[in-house]
Amino acid sequence: MTDAWEERKKALENKYFHDLEKELIEKIREETQEKLIRKYCLGRCPKCGDKIEPIDFRGVPMDKCINCGGVWMGPKDFRIFSEKDHRTWFDRWFKEEAIDKNGS
Repeated sequence: MTDAWEERKKALENKYFHDLEKELIEKIREETQEKLIRKYCLGRCPKCGDKIEPIDFRGVPMDKCINCGGVWMGPKDFRIFSEKDHRTWFDRWFKEEAIDKNGS
């Protein structure tokens, strides 16, 4: 009977250390992913991976990809953008794009 109790104690001890190591491994994995994201994704276009440059459009800070022309905003930037008059900025944005492409 004593052996069963000893085995139970060892099993619980093994489970405790297993769970502890599992938590540590997950924490290391998350930290590693954050470091990789910071190293390889900051300043890069999420679509094509090329360099992005900060721009200012009607007082709203954004990032624009040099290669594919994608425009990226942060959550605070999007809030500023959404508070503007939608018809005005929408029309201006796309009219300017059409003028730039046509050269007029």
